[in-house]
Amino acid sequence: MDPITLSRWQFGLTTVYHFLFVPLTLGLSWFVAFFATRYYQTKDEAFYKLSKFWGKLFLINFAIGVVTGIVQEFQFGMNWSEYSRFVGDIFGAPLAVEALMAFFLESTFLGIWIFGEGKVPEKVHLASIWLAAIGSNLSALWILLANGWMQHPVGFVLNEVTGRAELVDFFALITNPKGWLFFWHTIAAGLATASFFVIGISAYHLIRKQNVDLFKRSFQAGTIVGLVASALVFFGGHTNGQYMFETQPMKFSAIEAHWETSAPADFSILTIGDLSGKREVWSFRTSQLGIPGVLSFLACNNFDCEVKGVDAIQAEYEATYGPGDYVPLMVVTYWTFRFMMTIGFVMMALAFFFLLALRGNYENAKWMKFVPWVIALPYIANASGWILSEMGRQPWIVQGLLKVQDAVSPNLTTVDLLISLIGYTVVYGSLAGAMVYLMKKYAIAGPDAAMHESVDVAPALVGADD
Repeated sequence: MDPITLSRWQFGLTTVYHFLFVPLTLGLSWFVAFFATRYYQTKDEAFYKLSKFWGKLFLINFAIGVVTGIVQEFQFGMNWSEYSRFVGDIFGAPLAVEALMAFFLESTFLGIWIFGEGKVPEKVHLASIWLAAIGSNLSALWILLANGWMQHPVGFVLNEVTGRAELVDFFALITNPKGWLFFWHTIAAGLATASFFVIGISAYHLIRKQNVDLFKRSFQAGTIVGLVASALVFFGGHTNGQYMFETQPMKFSAIEAHWETSAPADFSILTIGDLSGKREVWSFRTSQLGIPGVLSFLACNNFDCEVKGVDAIQAEYEATYGPGDYVPLMVVTYWTFRFMMTIGFVMMALAFFFLLALRGNYENAKWMKFVPWVIALPYIANASGWILSEMGRQPWIVQGLLKVQDAVSPNLTTVDLLISLIGYTVVYGSLAGAMVYLMKKYAIAGPDAAMHESVDVAPALVGADD
């Protein structure tokens, strides 16, 4: 119940909640743009209906995502003023670019797409949804470059007089490999999230024989993109893990509960420890099944390289940074990685299965009744991955430079934080309820509801349905 712990809970709550919306926004915008383009190319009204239907769900998700994202920026001043003071010269630059360039690009052209249909040339209207999608993904890029700097600081100096980190190489900031690996992983995850969202809702309507032709098209598009995106998520995660091994060895070893240095290093199937994550009780590793060296492969792309253990890295950090506990909460890092990894493999397998099923009469298959539930899979994986990324660098808020305990606002009290934490929980819970209600309402209503809302700009198409 101390201010540091409550501040972490509050930021964790708002961040994980906000990140429920971000991947779907990033991925679904491309689906809407694709269907709009196919309508422009073919004048097939089925594609128009699909663009309006998925566009409606995209807008609901986008609106609530914006609201929840704004709150996070305020917390840098409310809860984490010492962090803002320390890194404001650096962290503020990409966030300013994100707001002034990417967010305004996204919101401006999204407005044209919503309100400009029938009022601007058709090509301009089509371009607007593509520019909105580009803006959404550019927004993610700048935020991830900022977060990448926290994980792997580059292009800065420490001002000994002010005690602040100051940016001296903006090019190093925007080319930081950590940020670009985050971007690759996040964009692929966004496409995978949108794909399974599209697959699940399409399956719901196919089961009920509603708009079969339309939802077969979206099911097929979701399946193809989902398989490619899931594979990209896997390779992006593997590459990110190797860079983590080089720049954040403690996080890498904590993910695996790898206590002792070894070469080759084995991959843990199951490790049971106490809730502190500081003591291993029992471990079952693949070497017992005759498959040693998998952790070495994950780290170095070979089965023989040495992977330092948590104990050795702890000793190195104490020598470098002074006495302290530099081991993250291992019960969190270990299991969030396994949730994320397991669900990622399940998603790839399902997407491949769906792809094979496209050759048959899949809309009438008995297994289709279970398909709507796949919508939940990427959300669990996304939340697990984000928690892993942020918890894995503890106790650092900026790797090697600033600890969490030194970043919190000094004048906060437990009462202040309890009031704001309860308030955020209530408000966000209400927003979650509204989002689920609206998403469910319009997803079940189908394309006709979205079409009738566009009667002023598409009277011929709506009339054709009546």
